[in-house]
Amino acid sequence: MRWNQGVRDHVSAYLYISPFFILFGIFGVYPIIFTAWVSLHKWNIVGNKQFIGFDNYQFLMEDPYFWKSLYNTFSIWFISTIPQLFMALVLAFFLNQAFLKGKDFFRVAVFMPNITSIVAVAVIFGAIFGQHYGLLNYLLTVLGFEPYDFKSSVIGTHIAISSMVMWRWTGYNAIIYLAGLQSIPNDLYEAATIDGASKTQQFFYITIPMIRPVIIFTVILSTIGGMQIFTEPMIFSGAGGGSQGQGLTITQLIYEEAFTRQSFGYAAAVAWVLFFIIVAFSAVNLFLTKKLQSAD
Repeated sequence: MRWNQGVRDHVSAYLYISPFFILFGIFGVYPIIFTAWVSLHKWNIVGNKQFIGFDNYQFLMEDPYFWKSLYNTFSIWFISTIPQLFMALVLAFFLNQAFLKGKDFFRVAVFMPNITSIVAVAVIFGAIFGQHYGLLNYLLTVLGFEPYDFKSSVIGTHIAISSMVMWRWTGYNAIIYLAGLQSIPNDLYEAATIDGASKTQQFFYITIPMIRPVIIFTVILSTIGGMQIFTEPMIFSGAGGGSQGQGLTITQLIYEEAFTRQSFGYAAAVAWVLFFIIVAFSAVNLFLTKKLQSAD
Protein backbone atom coordinates (compact mmCIF):
# COMPACT_ATOMS: atom_id res chain seq x y z
CA MET A 1 0.00 0.00 0.00
CA ARG A 2 1.48 3.26 -1.13
CA TRP A 3 1.19 6.23 1.20
CA ASN A 4 -0.01 9.51 -0.16
CA GLN A 5 2.09 12.66 0.14
CA GLY A 6 0.23 13.93 3.22
CA VAL A 7 0.93 10.76 5.22
CA ARG A 8 4.57 10.78 4.18
CA ASP A 9 4.90 14.40 5.27
CA HIS A 10 3.45 13.60 8.70
CA VAL A 11 5.69 10.56 9.17
CA SER A 12 8.82 12.47 8.14
CA ALA A 13 7.93 15.34 10.46
CA TYR A 14 7.61 12.97 13.43
CA LEU A 15 10.89 11.31 12.48
CA TYR A 16 12.64 14.69 12.48
CA ILE A 17 11.46 15.54 16.01
CA SER A 18 11.77 11.98 17.36
CA PRO A 19 15.41 12.36 18.60
CA PHE A 20 14.33 14.95 21.15
CA PHE A 21 11.49 12.82 22.52
CA ILE A 22 13.63 9.68 22.56
CA LEU A 23 16.37 11.45 24.55
CA PHE A 24 13.78 13.10 26.80
CA GLY A 25 12.19 9.71 27.48
CA ILE A 26 15.55 8.09 28.31
CA PHE A 27 17.07 10.89 30.39
CA GLY A 28 13.89 12.62 31.64
CA VAL A 29 10.81 10.42 31.95
CA TYR A 30 12.53 7.12 32.78
CA PRO A 31 14.57 8.52 35.74
CA ILE A 32 11.39 10.05 37.19
CA ILE A 33 9.50 6.76 37.00
CA PHE A 34 12.48 4.77 38.28
CA THR A 35 12.96 7.18 41.21
CA ALA A 36 9.31 6.67 42.18
CA TRP A 37 9.91 2.90 42.17
CA VAL A 38 13.10 3.28 44.23
CA SER A 39 11.26 5.39 46.82
CA LEU A 40 9.07 2.36 47.63
CA HIS A 41 12.12 0.28 48.61
CA LYS A 42 14.82 0.08 51.22
CA TRP A 43 17.69 0.35 48.74
CA ASN A 44 21.39 0.72 49.52
CA ILE A 45 24.36 1.57 47.33
CA VAL A 46 25.36 -2.03 46.55
CA GLY A 47 21.93 -2.79 45.09
CA ASN A 48 20.29 -4.70 47.93
CA LYS A 49 16.65 -3.76 47.98
CA GLN A 50 13.52 -4.62 49.91
CA PHE A 51 10.02 -3.49 49.03
CA ILE A 52 8.59 -1.51 51.96
CA GLY A 53 5.72 0.40 50.30
CA PHE A 54 5.22 3.90 51.64
CA ASP A 55 7.35 3.42 54.78
CA ASN A 56 9.93 5.91 53.49
CA TYR A 57 7.26 8.57 53.17
CA GLN A 58 5.92 7.75 56.63
CA PHE A 59 9.41 8.03 58.12
CA LEU A 60 9.91 11.28 56.22
CA MET A 61 6.95 12.85 58.00
CA GLU A 62 8.58 12.02 61.34
CA ASP A 63 12.16 12.89 60.37
CA PRO A 64 13.36 16.07 62.15
CA TYR A 65 16.14 16.51 59.58
CA PHE A 66 13.59 16.70 56.78
CA TRP A 67 11.56 19.38 58.55
CA LYS A 68 14.73 21.30 59.37
CA SER A 69 15.84 21.14 55.75
CA LEU A 70 12.38 22.23 54.62
CA TYR A 71 12.44 25.22 56.98
CA ASN A 72 15.96 26.19 55.88
CA THR A 73 15.04 25.93 52.20
CA PHE A 74 11.94 28.10 52.58
CA SER A 75 13.78 30.62 54.77
CA ILE A 76 16.67 31.01 52.31
CA TRP A 77 14.21 31.21 49.40
CA PHE A 78 12.15 33.93 51.12
CA ILE A 79 15.16 36.02 52.19
CA SER A 80 16.81 35.83 48.77
CA THR A 81 13.97 35.84 46.24
CA ILE A 82 11.84 38.82 47.25
CA PRO A 83 14.70 41.37 47.61
CA GLN A 84 16.43 39.89 44.55
CA LEU A 85 13.45 40.32 42.21
CA PHE A 86 12.72 43.83 43.47
CA MET A 87 16.35 44.92 43.04
CA ALA A 88 16.41 43.33 39.58
CA LEU A 89 13.31 45.27 38.59
CA VAL A 90 14.73 48.57 39.83
CA LEU A 91 18.05 47.85 38.12
CA ALA A 92 16.34 47.04 34.83
CA PHE A 93 14.29 50.24 35.10
CA PHE A 94 17.46 52.34 35.35
CA LEU A 95 19.22 50.38 32.59
CA ASN A 96 16.30 51.24 30.33
CA GLN A 97 16.54 54.99 30.88
CA ALA A 98 17.47 57.13 27.88
CA PHE A 99 19.91 59.32 29.85
CA LEU A 100 22.15 56.35 30.76
CA LYS A 101 25.43 56.25 28.84
CA GLY A 102 27.32 53.03 28.13
CA LYS A 103 24.27 50.82 28.36
CA ASP A 104 25.95 47.83 26.74
CA PHE A 105 28.76 47.88 29.30
CA PHE A 106 26.37 47.98 32.24
CA ARG A 107 24.19 45.23 30.79
CA VAL A 108 27.19 42.96 30.43
CA ALA A 109 28.42 43.93 33.90
CA VAL A 110 25.16 43.03 35.66
CA PHE A 111 25.07 39.67 33.88
CA MET A 112 28.66 38.72 34.76
CA PRO A 113 27.87 37.27 38.23
CA ASN A 114 25.59 34.70 36.63
CA ILE A 115 28.38 33.17 34.56
CA THR A 116 30.87 33.18 37.43
CA SER A 117 31.67 29.80 38.96
CA ILE A 118 29.30 29.02 41.85
CA VAL A 119 32.12 27.45 43.82
CA ALA A 120 34.24 30.59 43.43
CA VAL A 121 31.32 32.75 44.55
CA ALA A 122 30.70 30.53 47.60
CA VAL A 123 34.38 30.60 48.57
CA ILE A 124 34.57 34.40 48.30
CA PHE A 125 31.38 34.95 50.28
CA GLY A 126 32.57 32.40 52.82
CA ALA A 127 35.61 34.63 53.35
CA ILE A 128 33.45 37.75 53.56
CA PHE A 129 31.27 36.20 56.27
CA GLY A 130 34.18 34.51 58.09
CA GLN A 131 34.27 34.85 61.86
CA HIS A 132 37.94 35.74 62.42
CA TYR A 133 39.13 37.31 59.17
CA GLY A 134 35.87 38.10 57.39
CA LEU A 135 35.29 41.52 55.88
CA LEU A 136 31.95 42.02 57.60
CA ASN A 137 33.32 41.16 61.03
CA TYR A 138 36.23 43.52 60.42
CA LEU A 139 33.75 46.32 59.74
CA LEU A 140 31.78 45.34 62.87
CA THR A 141 34.91 45.58 65.03
CA VAL A 142 35.77 48.96 63.49
CA LEU A 143 32.31 50.17 64.50
CA GLY A 144 32.82 48.84 68.01
CA PHE A 145 30.73 45.67 67.84
CA GLU A 146 31.74 42.12 68.67
CA PRO A 147 32.49 39.72 65.78
CA TYR A 148 29.50 37.63 64.74
CA ASP A 149 29.79 33.93 63.92
CA PHE A 150 27.62 33.67 60.81
CA LYS A 151 28.36 29.98 60.20
CA SER A 152 27.11 28.80 63.61
CA SER A 153 23.95 30.94 63.56
CA VAL A 154 20.75 29.97 61.76
CA ILE A 155 19.81 33.47 60.65
CA GLY A 156 23.46 34.35 59.92
CA THR A 157 23.88 31.27 57.72
CA HIS A 158 20.63 31.99 55.88
CA ILE A 159 21.61 35.62 55.28
CA ALA A 160 25.05 34.60 53.99
CA ILE A 161 23.65 31.98 51.60
CA SER A 162 20.87 34.31 50.48
CA SER A 163 23.41 37.03 49.70
CA MET A 164 25.21 34.62 47.36
CA VAL A 165 21.95 33.82 45.59
CA MET A 166 21.04 37.49 45.26
CA TRP A 167 24.49 38.45 43.97
CA ARG A 168 24.38 35.71 41.34
CA TRP A 169 20.81 36.02 40.06
CA THR A 170 19.85 39.69 40.42
CA GLY A 171 21.59 40.68 37.18
CA TYR A 172 20.15 37.67 35.33
CA ASN A 173 16.59 38.64 36.27
CA ALA A 174 17.35 42.28 35.51
CA ILE A 175 18.19 41.33 31.91
CA ILE A 176 14.88 39.45 31.63
CA TYR A 177 13.01 42.47 33.02
CA LEU A 178 14.92 44.75 30.67
CA ALA A 179 13.66 42.75 27.69
CA GLY A 180 10.13 43.20 29.00
CA LEU A 181 10.64 46.93 29.59
CA GLN A 182 11.80 47.47 26.02
CA SER A 183 8.42 46.20 24.80
CA ILE A 184 6.60 49.04 26.61
CA PRO A 185 5.81 51.96 24.27
CA ASN A 186 7.73 55.13 25.13
CA ASP A 187 4.55 57.11 24.48
CA LEU A 188 3.23 55.96 27.86
CA TYR A 189 6.23 57.38 29.71
CA GLU A 190 6.17 60.59 27.69
CA ALA A 191 2.48 61.10 28.40
CA ALA A 192 3.04 60.39 32.10
CA THR A 193 5.92 62.89 32.19
CA ILE A 194 3.75 65.55 30.55
CA ASP A 195 1.05 64.86 33.14
CA GLY A 196 3.59 65.47 35.89
CA ALA A 197 4.21 61.86 36.99
CA SER A 198 7.54 61.29 38.71
CA LYS A 199 9.91 58.43 37.90
CA THR A 200 8.71 56.60 41.01
CA GLN A 201 5.07 56.94 39.96
CA GLN A 202 5.92 55.77 36.43
CA PHE A 203 7.71 52.77 37.91
CA PHE A 204 4.76 51.63 40.05
CA TYR A 205 1.85 52.60 37.77
CA ILE A 206 3.28 51.89 34.30
CA THR A 207 6.32 49.63 34.49
CA ILE A 208 5.11 47.00 36.96
CA PRO A 209 1.60 46.54 35.48
CA MET A 210 2.94 46.34 31.92
CA ILE A 211 5.51 43.62 32.65
CA ARG A 212 3.39 41.64 35.13
CA PRO A 213 3.61 38.38 33.09
CA VAL A 214 7.42 38.68 33.04
CA ILE A 215 7.46 39.22 36.81
CA ILE A 216 5.33 36.11 37.36
CA PHE A 217 7.63 34.15 35.06
CA THR A 218 10.70 35.14 37.10
CA VAL A 219 8.87 34.34 40.34
CA ILE A 220 8.16 30.81 39.10
CA LEU A 221 11.75 30.31 37.92
CA SER A 222 13.16 31.71 41.17
CA THR A 223 10.87 29.46 43.18
CA ILE A 224 11.96 26.34 41.30
CA GLY A 225 15.61 27.33 41.59
CA GLY A 226 15.29 28.31 45.26
CA MET A 227 13.77 24.96 46.19
CA GLN A 228 16.74 23.18 44.58
CA ILE A 229 19.58 25.25 46.03
CA PHE A 230 22.59 23.05 46.75
CA THR A 231 26.06 24.37 45.94
CA GLU A 232 25.97 27.57 48.02
CA PRO A 233 24.95 25.92 51.33
CA MET A 234 27.22 22.93 50.67
CA ILE A 235 30.31 25.13 50.22
CA PHE A 236 29.42 27.60 52.98
CA SER A 237 28.13 25.22 55.67
CA GLY A 238 29.83 21.99 54.65
CA ALA A 239 28.43 18.47 54.68
CA GLY A 240 25.34 18.07 56.80
CA GLY A 241 24.56 21.79 56.70
CA GLY A 242 26.85 22.75 59.58
CA SER A 243 27.19 21.73 63.21
CA GLN A 244 23.46 22.13 63.88
CA GLY A 245 22.13 21.64 60.36
CA GLN A 246 21.51 25.38 60.08
CA GLY A 247 22.40 25.35 56.36
CA LEU A 248 20.87 21.98 55.45
CA THR A 249 18.55 22.27 52.44
CA ILE A 250 16.28 19.66 50.87
CA THR A 251 18.63 18.91 47.99
CA GLN A 252 21.52 18.67 50.43
CA LEU A 253 19.49 16.19 52.50
CA ILE A 254 18.88 14.13 49.35
CA TYR A 255 22.62 14.08 48.68
CA GLU A 256 23.46 13.13 52.27
CA GLU A 257 20.92 10.30 52.36
CA ALA A 258 21.93 8.89 48.97
CA PHE A 259 25.72 9.19 48.96
CA THR A 260 26.66 9.40 52.66
CA ARG A 261 24.15 7.09 54.33
CA GLN A 262 23.57 4.98 51.16
CA SER A 263 19.82 5.18 51.66
CA PHE A 264 18.70 5.59 48.06
CA GLY A 265 15.08 4.66 48.78
CA TYR A 266 14.66 7.38 51.39
CA ALA A 267 16.55 9.91 49.23
CA ALA A 268 14.19 9.13 46.36
CA ALA A 269 11.19 9.69 48.65
CA VAL A 270 12.55 13.11 49.69
CA ALA A 271 13.13 13.96 46.02
CA TRP A 272 9.52 13.15 45.20
CA VAL A 273 8.24 15.29 48.07
CA LEU A 274 10.38 18.14 46.73
CA PHE A 275 8.86 17.54 43.30
CA PHE A 276 5.34 17.87 44.69
CA ILE A 277 6.28 21.04 46.60
CA ILE A 278 7.55 22.64 43.38
CA VAL A 279 4.42 21.52 41.51
CA ALA A 280 2.25 23.04 44.27
CA PHE A 281 4.13 26.35 44.07
CA SER A 282 3.82 26.39 40.29
CA ALA A 283 0.08 25.66 40.53
CA VAL A 284 -0.41 28.53 42.99
CA ASN A 285 1.53 30.89 40.72
CA LEU A 286 -0.54 29.77 37.72
CA PHE A 287 -3.76 30.33 39.69
CA LEU A 288 -2.66 33.83 40.71
CA THR A 289 -1.66 34.58 37.12
CA LYS A 290 -5.09 33.69 35.82
CA LYS A 291 -6.73 35.74 38.57
CA LEU A 292 -4.65 38.79 37.72
CA GLN A 293 -5.35 38.39 34.01
CA SER A 294 -9.09 38.09 34.62
CA ALA A 295 -8.95 41.19 36.83
CA ASP A 296 -7.52 43.15 33.91
